Amino acid sequence: MPGPFDSAADEIDERATIYDRRLAGRLLRFLAPYKKEVALAVVLLAAISLLEVVGPYLTKVAIDTYVKPASGRGALPWVASRGLLAIAAAYVGVLAASFVLRYFESYMMAMLGQRAMRDLRLKIFRHLATLTPSYYDTRPVGRILTRVTQDVSALNDLFAQGVVAVLGDVFILAGVVGAMLWLDWRLALVTLTTVPPLVAATAVFRAKVRVSYRRVRTLLARINAFLQEHLQGLDVLKLFNAEEKEARKFDEANQAQYLAHVQNIFYYAVFNPVVEVIGALAIALILWYGGGGILAGTVTFGVVVAFIQYAERFYQPVRDLSEKYNTIMSAMVASERIFELLDTPPALPEPEAARAIGPLRGELQFDHVWFAYRDADWVLRDVSFRVAPGEKVAIVGATGAGKTSIANLLCRFYEFQEGSIRVDGADIRAIESKSLRRRIGLVLQDVFLLSGTVRENIAFGDRARGGDAVDRALAEVGGSRLLAGLPRGLDEEVGERGTFLSTGERQILAFARALHYDPSILILDEATSSVDVETERTIQAALHRLLDGRTSLVIAHRLSTVLDADRILVLHRGELREQGTHAELMAKGGIYARLYQLQYSRQRMAEPVGEAAR
Repeated sequence: MPGPFDSAADEIDERATIYDRRLAGRLLRFLAPYKKEVALAVVLLAAISLLEVVGPYLTKVAIDTYVKPASGRGALPWVASRGLLAIAAAYVGVLAASFVLRYFESYMMAMLGQRAMRDLRLKIFRHLATLTPSYYDTRPVGRILTRVTQDVSALNDLFAQGVVAVLGDVFILAGVVGAMLWLDWRLALVTLTTVPPLVAATAVFRAKVRVSYRRVRTLLARINAFLQEHLQGLDVLKLFNAEEKEARKFDEANQAQYLAHVQNIFYYAVFNPVVEVIGALAIALILWYGGGGILAGTVTFGVVVAFIQYAERFYQPVRDLSEKYNTIMSAMVASERIFELLDTPPALPEPEAARAIGPLRGELQFDHVWFAYRDADWVLRDVSFRVAPGEKVAIVGATGAGKTSIANLLCRFYEFQEGSIRVDGADIRAIESKSLRRRIGLVLQDVFLLSGTVRENIAFGDRARGGDAVDRALAEVGGSRLLAGLPRGLDEEVGERGTFLSTGERQILAFARALHYDPSILILDEATSSVDVETERTIQAALHRLLDGRTSLVIAHRLSTVLDADRILVLHRGELREQGTHAELMAKGGIYARLYQLQYSRQRMAEPVGEAAR
């Protein structure tokens, strides 16, 4: 499994292009449900662009029609004053209309961005739920969280500020160029001679900033993965006094991300002044050529003033390019990762003709099953056995023998390479996975509880059943003492992952949850190994009710917990070596007998220590 700073998990491809039409097309599909709103926003931007062009033209009219004639020919002051007042009123009206249109356009696009982000997050979460544990075995959770949170937020910026805003800039540039060519095409061409160096500067900026930005995003994902892993294992860090050692590792990653950001900031710090210089050069050309035109009588003073204002409006979208390009790059890098996640097929794809099943009789059959988590490193080797309906079968063996793998395969968490597994005679690969898991109850050693109340956790698998079923399930697994110790009873909060409860209490809730789920097949994977003796006795008594009428597989290290099993399967290095009752296996004197004698001798050796402690 790659570590949180393993570069193999998130390679930085310096040759990859930052813009991908295919990715952009897929992103735009999330705006498809809101195409009417997008069309309206485009219309508003076109109107805003038109208003941007009107302002300088009004200035030109004011100067050439009223100011210059009034000063040159001695025109009546009140005529010029009324004309200028009308121009000023029109100018204020243009500003007010532009403000109102910009407000509605900004609000609308912000709402669209939030809706598209909501839809995308939901799509990602639903897809994550389809992936099997094999996917999460090789990917740090922190990186996945980065996809769902920060990468999606980057796309929100694209939807709200990037896509339509770029169109608005295009409208403004087109309008400004058109207005300048209409007023004086010669002066317009002189002004536009600054465009080639601007294009060159932009190209250099794009080439330099592309890789640095991708590096920033990659290093951020690695930092998130490191934080998630180490915060979850904080008690281990403290136990081994490794805080300083791990802090140094984090400092290295943090420093790398900082330097990548500094490099990114440097490119922006250079690009913006370059644009300012080119814009100032354009205004200088207007003053030089336009001033000469005024002296020669070929250009009016109002046209020169209007051109200066148009030049400022022309370069304003270019100045904003760095921010918009930042948004586009962020979205493209984020979309690469998001669509890589969304394009990950489930390790166990549903067959086209998968069928749902109802309650099962509970017959299980493993037929020459071979399974490996990686390549040909076989965990199960040619395993075959049959479990009759209602039979209680225990699976024992040393650590790594393949006991838990049998449970994982039966629940369709992983795919086996060879053989077949059948439930009531049907191959599980032909059964709908959700339907199959609805008939299987699984109680693990490490109980996972969701944040919420005791009642919500017990009813998690089947919320449709009545409230009394929760009380009965908890009572039948011996949870009366637990319930009596909770101030709010079943409405008591359990905390994140059940941290407000003890290990034994979480185990009891897991049994109650399994009973409430009412499965046809029950799998207990070291389900009582983490509880005290008294709690284990309570649970063992409740197990008779829980297992009644159900096919059950009991995976255990402590052989004392499976003595009453109908049959015991003994696994050794992935192979099924022995099977039979406790008495039959003891009489055989094989692997099981040696395991039992070893555990029994250890227990006898530990008893005096326990007596002395008491």
